[in-house]
Amino acid sequence: MAERWWRGSWSGRDQVERVDLYTRQSLYVIAALMNGVLLVSAAAVARDHPVGYGALLAGGLALTAASAWALRDAIRLYPHDGPIPRRSTLTLVVLALVAVPGAAALPGELPAGAGLVIAFSLAWGLGGYCDRRVATATVVAIGLAAWLPARDPGQAAYGLLAGAFFMLTVRLSLWLLDIVVELDRGREAEAALAVAEERLRFSRDVHDVLGRRLSTIAVQAELAATLAGRGDDRAAGRMLEVRSLAHEGLKEARELARGYRAVDLDQELHGAVALLRSAGIEATLAVDDLPSDWHEPAAWVVREAVTNVLRHSRATSVSVSYDDRTLTVRNDGALPAAGSDGTGLAGVRARLASLGAGLETGRDADTFTVRMVLP
Repeated sequence: MAERWWRGSWSGRDQVERVDLYTRQSLYVIAALMNGVLLVSAAAVARDHPVGYGALLAGGLALTAASAWALRDAIRLYPHDGPIPRRSTLTLVVLALVAVPGAAALPGELPAGAGLVIAFSLAWGLGGYCDRRVATATVVAIGLAAWLPARDPGQAAYGLLAGAFFMLTVRLSLWLLDIVVELDRGREAEAALAVAEERLRFSRDVHDVLGRRLSTIAVQAELAATLAGRGDDRAAGRMLEVRSLAHEGLKEARELARGYRAVDLDQELHGAVALLRSAGIEATLAVDDLPSDWHEPAAWVVREAVTNVLRHSRATSVSVSYDDRTLTVRNDGALPAAGSDGTGLAGVRARLASLGAGLETGRDADTFTVRMVLP
């Protein structure tokens, strides 16, 4: 039975749950020990005043239990100010109010110890509440509970200082526990954000791969349909190219899903030129001086810019050039709506921003320009 309790209560918990369990149990145990030490130390006069000591022992146990109940509710409420749990708080306060005159009526030196038991019970039970009014009232109540039974100023000062220290101990313990919980939540949020970012990256890559391939397939299929309508034998060859493109797109999608696919600038430029020329668009390249470290980001820009030319323009020529740390993709067929970046360019801009580069777009008459500005 003990081994099962250990596994279920400690080994089966994560680090945050262990800190939570340790903090809670430590507060309960220390609170019980403080009152227990006072009750045991008062046992020396049990022979002379057995009835009085019995009353002190019963009252001390009742106050300790009520203090633990209130402490449990304070832990549950922290770090919120309210509403203050009424049942546990009122039970502890009522017991303290009844215990003060009862402690004053005890014989011998028992009133002093009883006053400290009452004060410490209030400190542990109510010290965890964040409401300043409750905290102020608790400090006043601790001082009165330590002073009224024995009317000893020294005893009252000791009870007040010790009770205030116990309140501070409870508050700091709960504060540290709350920090641990918040850090764990932050770690979970960071993990969820990392998953979301990876999904966003994957969706962008899928958009780039499938957008490019589907645009190519659409152009080739349209050309094949035109040739077939004319009875041209070249239509069959175009359809074979469409099939080949579909297989290549499927292969790239699989590589992307497995995380093996890398973006190559030369391949993207070659594919862009072939695609544009098959659509009747003249393409020129002048990117020999582009730094090798920026080939992959440049491939993103070229891929998305060419895809947008096929989808959203009436271009007859496209140029890709690099000069003065700026890669420029320019076409001469901007439509009236070409001033909008679209989701594709917005995704590329976000990816470039993480590398310190920028992406700019501009429209001048019928010319639409996409620029990647290196840092």
